Amino acid sequence: MKKCTPLGLLCLLLFQTGIFAQSQVSGTVTAADNGEPLPGVSIVITGTVKGTTTDFDGHYTIEAGPEDLLQFSYLGYRTISLPADRSPLDVVMEPDAAQLDEVVIIGYGSVRKEDLTGTLDLVSSKDFVKGPVVSPQQLIQGKIAGVSIVSGGGAPGEGSNFLIRGIGSLNLNSNPLFVVDGVPLNDGGVGGTRNPLNLINPSDIEAISVLKDASATSIYGSRAANGVVIITTKKGRTGEFQFNFRTAASVYEPVRFVDILTPSEFRNIVETYGDQDDISRLGVESTSWQDLIYKTAFGFNHSFSANGAIGKVPMRASLGYTDQGGILKNDKMERVTGSLNLTPRLLEDQLKLEFNARVARTENRFADRGAIGAANSFDPTQPVYDINSPFYAYTDASGNDIGYYTYLNDAGTNQINLAPTNPVALLELINDRATVDRFVGSLKADYQLPWVPGMTLTLNGALDFSDSEGFRITPSNIPTSASGFDGARTDYTNQATNRVFDAYLNYNKTFGKHRLDATAGYAYQDFEFDNASNSSERILNTDGTLNEDASIEQSFIDKSKNVLLSYFGRVNYDFDGKYLFTATLRADASSKLNPNDRWGYFPSAAFAWNLHNEDFLGDNLFQELKLRLGYGEVGNVNGLGDYNFLTRYVVSTNTAEYQFGNAFYRTYRPEPINENLRWEVGKTLNAGLDFTLVNNRVSGSVNAYIRKTEDLISTTVVDPFTNFGNTISANIGDMENKGVELELNVVPIRTEDFEWSLNYNVALNENKITRLPDPQDVGGISGGVGNTIQRHQEGAAPFSFLVYKQIYDTNGNPIEGAYADLNGDGEINSSDRYLYKSPYADVLMGLSGNFSYRNWDLSFVSRASIGNYSYNNIASVTARTNVFQNDILRNIHADYLRTRFNQFTETNLLSDHFIENASFFRLDNVTLGYTFPEFLGSNSLRCYLTGMNLLVVTDYQGLDPEITGGIDNNFYPRPRTIIFGLDLNF
Repeated sequence: MKKCTPLGLLCLLLFQTGIFAQSQVSGTVTAADNGEPLPGVSIVITGTVKGTTTDFDGHYTIEAGPEDLLQFSYLGYRTISLPADRSPLDVVMEPDAAQLDEVVIIGYGSVRKEDLTGTLDLVSSKDFVKGPVVSPQQLIQGKIAGVSIVSGGGAPGEGSNFLIRGIGSLNLNSNPLFVVDGVPLNDGGVGGTRNPLNLINPSDIEAISVLKDASATSIYGSRAANGVVIITTKKGRTGEFQFNFRTAASVYEPVRFVDILTPSEFRNIVETYGDQDDISRLGVESTSWQDLIYKTAFGFNHSFSANGAIGKVPMRASLGYTDQGGILKNDKMERVTGSLNLTPRLLEDQLKLEFNARVARTENRFADRGAIGAANSFDPTQPVYDINSPFYAYTDASGNDIGYYTYLNDAGTNQINLAPTNPVALLELINDRATVDRFVGSLKADYQLPWVPGMTLTLNGALDFSDSEGFRITPSNIPTSASGFDGARTDYTNQATNRVFDAYLNYNKTFGKHRLDATAGYAYQDFEFDNASNSSERILNTDGTLNEDASIEQSFIDKSKNVLLSYFGRVNYDFDGKYLFTATLRADASSKLNPNDRWGYFPSAAFAWNLHNEDFLGDNLFQELKLRLGYGEVGNVNGLGDYNFLTRYVVSTNTAEYQFGNAFYRTYRPEPINENLRWEVGKTLNAGLDFTLVNNRVSGSVNAYIRKTEDLISTTVVDPFTNFGNTISANIGDMENKGVELELNVVPIRTEDFEWSLNYNVALNENKITRLPDPQDVGGISGGVGNTIQRHQEGAAPFSFLVYKQIYDTNGNPIEGAYADLNGDGEINSSDRYLYKSPYADVLMGLSGNFSYRNWDLSFVSRASIGNYSYNNIASVTARTNVFQNDILRNIHADYLRTRFNQFTETNLLSDHFIENASFFRLDNVTLGYTFPEFLGSNSLRCYLTGMNLLVVTDYQGLDPEITGGIDNNFYPRPRTIIFGLDLNF
């Protein structure tokens, strides 16, 4: 037996000490704000790669010695470090408000903004546009660089044209994908819908994230070709119930009318340039038709929400009611919304469920917008009502039947053909209503696999269903030129169904300085549309119901379905919080494309470098300094018709029937086909810099991008008799889109009582078509037959105006009929038209600010658009004296006082004189509020006064410089709105 020497004893002692110095440390991690356990907390021994995470009960166990330092980190909470000198070691983590503000939702997950590699902008509820807005888009208007949100007009609940970094396609949809609580919404509305996003009560929205570049959007595949807007609604929380009640009253005022001649100016023009018959037709009244069709409107907006827990199940429920009148008479929208969110945890917190249900019923009454054009052109010397009119309006005190004034034929029985219809009659008589119901529900399950730490299985199923019913009644007493017209009625029903199913695995694990976040999954989405209508051209019953003897009826049925099948994967790798890598691949198959070209594969990759975590940069100057570089490819078939690669048959209308004997029959005709349609593919390269400095008082980002869209789907001409038409949609073009964006957030003053913050953003964008063999004439206008004012052409911006070059005299006035002979052939014809300007701005800017002093708050939002042009179609059609024809008189646009045009010709109509610079500055919103922090105890009450659309500065002569598509024709004016509201928390 060997003896143990002193040296051996010392070695043995040291060996044993090294072994027993490592022991198990365990404990529970909870949240300080609610006491709930925190699953997934990262625990790492400082200076090593050894670590673990908490389970769903917040429990953890780790091998560590008493000299080790444990670092606890969790998204949205302050990171803390504690010595591993005892067990159990229970930890309470404090929320970090700064971190919570920086947590953003991305495709199939969430991430700290510090760890982003793509281009994403987050606007949270505290930064939303103030006031009771009706549509979610309005909450971020002017807040994000490179995002253009233009409402279609001033009607209640009107939809918006939403563009991210300019036009993304020619014939297809350029709007982004909207995702609400993980559910990609249907990309089309149903009949009777003003705005599909009106489903969501803006009071329910917690945050809106906008994903811009392909490296950020590619996880959503082809539907994200034009960016993604992720809407996150407010969720339930544990603890006692808290309640919120909001109410607001609004006043809507028309602020600007179309610049037409006054009654005295019109009378003078007719007496000067008209013949004796024209002069004899002048009336004795002075009627301002625009004053008659517009009015002061009122609106009310109420919402109530409850947030708390039923037992251990967090929940949030809300109800909302909106009643908004339009400034165009008899225009109205009523909306009722409801939402429910439940987030229970089951199986000892290993299974997390999230249930969302959202319903909305919208009742719309649509004012006939034909009244806008009629009011602009109707003779201002004529009365609204006339005792000699056969079109009954009312009975006066003497028992006389009074009718709506119109120009009558010689027999006094009908309106003269081509005469404008009395605009007051259009608004008072036509009854156009719709009821739209919509439901969006989803159930999401996150299950942490117990046998694979860090692995989570997610299943998500959703249904988006819309149903509408509507009718339009035109009564028999409407002024019309049709003989024997007894009225008409059209009824319609529309349904749209969108089903979603997602299944994916996520693995999130930290290994010392290395963190891996990997996701792989499958997605299925189908869309069904079912549209039907029935119309009758005879109504004899006074209550508007169909008469049994209705003589002419027409029915229409249209059904369609398309499917999108996808597989996707993403890997995020983070080394030491300094170097971030993201790689994504999405494979999409769309039933809109033929089986041989159905699958598209869209990769992306991005790199980011957190310079502020580097030792050489120091610790005091930058709180964040990150460089980003990303590249991605995304396909697009959004807006493409279904099954264009197959022969489809369309039924003829009742005006295109064939007669056999005494019977008339409708026919079915085949539609043109293209078996070779394939994906449009957008390839985007983005470089960016994010920065935060001066103790978080200054932050912002700079981005530069270039996007090349290849295989644009556009219209091309085919040889006659080779297809079932002479044009088809085909992949024949390319387009380039490039720009620079800057966002800057500054807090100039921050004291205990006062804070002032500013947000400024600016974006420069340039669109150019780089390949298009067949130019496309687009942009239909009023005047003549089939005239267009815009063209898609290689080398030019999409939707550029195609016009004649006007010649002016020495005083700067246009010379009628004088246009530049640009091709020098001695003739003025269509070959002399040239491309001039674009309706889309070169520069977009937004400036907003917030001021708070003790309990007072003041905020404003403003925007500017530079380089956008509009075609003043109202002036081009009516600013001439030869509207005195066909035995009627029409009013004239005041632009006539500058042009003195007399004749209606195609060259006059298409003159570049009517293309006007529509650059503008708009003050969108100013809100002043005061909060009573201890209202009736511990409750808080905020009162506020908001003004919207307060100021527009522009040189544009038309009604409004901000026109979707750049063609100004009978635009529904945006009102000025004054709102008083209360916001009560209790």
